Amino acid sequence: MVDVSGRLLNEHDVEALQELLESQPEYAEQLTGYPPGPSDALSAVLSVPPDLDPARKRALGLWRGSALVAFADVLVGYPDPSTAYVGLLIVHRRHTRQGLGRRLHHALDSLLVGEPGLKRLRVGVISTTAGASEPFWVAMGYQPTQEQKPYRYAHVVGTVTFWERGARDPSADG
Repeated sequence: MVDVSGRLLNEHDVEALQELLESQPEYAEQLTGYPPGPSDALSAVLSVPPDLDPARKRALGLWRGSALVAFADVLVGYPDPSTAYVGLLIVHRRHTRQGLGRRLHHALDSLLVGEPGLKRLRVGVISTTAGASEPFWVAMGYQPTQEQKPYRYAHVVGTVTFWERGARDPSADG
């Protein structure tokens, strides 16, 4: 098992997160058409939709020593009170294929245990990243819904398909 520890990130972790995001420039390019920008990490830690209380955002990292090796952010109670929306889950390029994405997702499950009224987790899979991301979400128990919407960022055009799974206690996974 990979020796890592998890904790919530804050504005003091922005430099480590920026380095992680820059390790996967193709991901940003598939979403935006551009490599990661200099403020992407700060945005990932702090940004929330206009109608969501910033206290409902969770930015979780897995660390190996002082190195941030995986990151996820989740919006609790978004887009409705019974849903937690996983906005980003990314693993540092040097640490892929080690089970860290799965461990991070299990850590998210643990973080969300006890959230009042939480019934489901939701993720938006953008068509430009679907080939790489869909197998992971299937392995985590998500299924596509019938809900889709157009996606456009600069010159990148695609579709967002929303996937969901029930919220659960990770101790039930065995």
